[in-house]
Amino acid sequence: MHERKIHTKWLFIAALLALAVLARLLPGERTVDDAYITFRYARNLVAGRGLVYNPGERVLGTTTPLYTFLLAGLALATGSRDFPTLALAVNALAGAASVGLLYGLGERFARHQAPAAAAALLWAVAPYSVSFAVGGMETDLTVSLLLAAAYAHVAGRPRVMAVLSALALLARPDTAILLGLLWLALIKRVTRNSQPATLHVPWREGLLTLALLAPWLIFGTLAFGSPLTGSIAAKSVTYRLNPTEGLVRLIQHYSNPFFGEALLGHPWHFGGFVVYLLLSLLGGLRAVRRNRSFWPLLAYPYLYLVVFAAANPLIFRWYLSPPLPFYFLLILTGVWVVAGDVAKLIRNSPLAILALFTAAALVLTLNAWEQHPDHGPDRPAPEMAWFKLELLYDQAADVVLAHAAPGDTLCAGDIGVLGYRTDLHVLDTVGLVTPQSRRYYPADPDIYVINYAIPADLVLALNPDYIVILEVYGRLGLLPDPRFQSRYRLLEKLEADIYGSDGMLIFERIP
Repeated sequence: MHERKIHTKWLFIAALLALAVLARLLPGERTVDDAYITFRYARNLVAGRGLVYNPGERVLGTTTPLYTFLLAGLALATGSRDFPTLALAVNALAGAASVGLLYGLGERFARHQAPAAAAALLWAVAPYSVSFAVGGMETDLTVSLLLAAAYAHVAGRPRVMAVLSALALLARPDTAILLGLLWLALIKRVTRNSQPATLHVPWREGLLTLALLAPWLIFGTLAFGSPLTGSIAAKSVTYRLNPTEGLVRLIQHYSNPFFGEALLGHPWHFGGFVVYLLLSLLGGLRAVRRNRSFWPLLAYPYLYLVVFAAANPLIFRWYLSPPLPFYFLLILTGVWVVAGDVAKLIRNSPLAILALFTAAALVLTLNAWEQHPDHGPDRPAPEMAWFKLELLYDQAADVVLAHAAPGDTLCAGDIGVLGYRTDLHVLDTVGLVTPQSRRYYPADPDIYVINYAIPADLVLALNPDYIVILEVYGRLGLLPDPRFQSRYRLLEKLEADIYGSDGMLIFERIP
């Protein structure tokens, strides 16, 4: 009987992993603009141009060196230069790994297979994972490394955690939020005989992590002046946001992990936040009382909220994914605790209550998928796997390529698709790969229609051969400027109303 249970368990895990892979392969490639920036770095690396975006310019504009090197290595190993397809393959496997790791972590955290299985099932089809897997982003890789580090911690494998910490930091810098908690948990008070208590500092593990990071730290400093991407500094000054915009966005996100808003409407944002906060605290505190080493898992989702709310960056959709599997686990463990207490009163199995909650969450989650999306491949995909803007930039790239000559420069606010498709020298108005752009921000508040605007002085200083922008980016600043009008002519306008824009505009410099 025991062997049969083990066999059934592994069959179920295999089914979860297969579901995770299927959910990430089914929608097809729906690559987002930022992913193409990393792809261009990887392509240049494979081509022998170095880890650069524009050949000859030492600027680090990708946040994920690990993912970049992984894609470049796969390209060399397979001979393929189709980076969106390579990324999808990596992400499908990483997504499956994250589902398996969440199941294993959940078993230890909740001390039962049921909440672990529920959390893993919901994460397997979660739009906040699937969308960025098909979008070519490093999200699934990052999440799998975070879950693996957390699992190593609760399993009492600090050196394994040290190795995973280095990899996670190379995958994305915001992994430091969870890793900081895990490392803090390694510091313990130790009492020997009658001696006073002393702190145990995990210096051996710290040296291991540092040794693994050292090659990148040295290379990044020598090659770029810093091992950290310049995009962090660029985005912090470029976008114009209300002081509480990040906090509001995060509260909305934490209130809607299973997309209940679609059924319950906007008022659910406050109610959902409170309900899930109580469930996560209930589940987390029960687990921490049994094993104090679990406390970082309880603290992480809410520390993530506090850090991003305080920093208040423009929150792109993929910023919201890393804490979610941990949040799922806390919520499902909380439901399991409540189910156990209720089951005692009604003399029923807690499995029935947990199954009911999981089924409802799964239905709501799948409701956030579309069977026939209105753009891209006609295959089921999450609604948030939206890439109409990328398809528009793809058209703009064709227009530019029909007119541009080798050596021409292309200026844009969103540089991913345009840079990858045209392979021209790109001048970036945000400052991700063109550092001189940053000195023009913060810009005059009067030129902003939405949270981003392009100053005319910036474009005139860059003096590109071609410019591609959404009209709304330049409506009050760049486009009305007589200096710009005298120097550039409209080559083509692509119809679009994205972000309230009156089309996408393609300009050519007047000879």
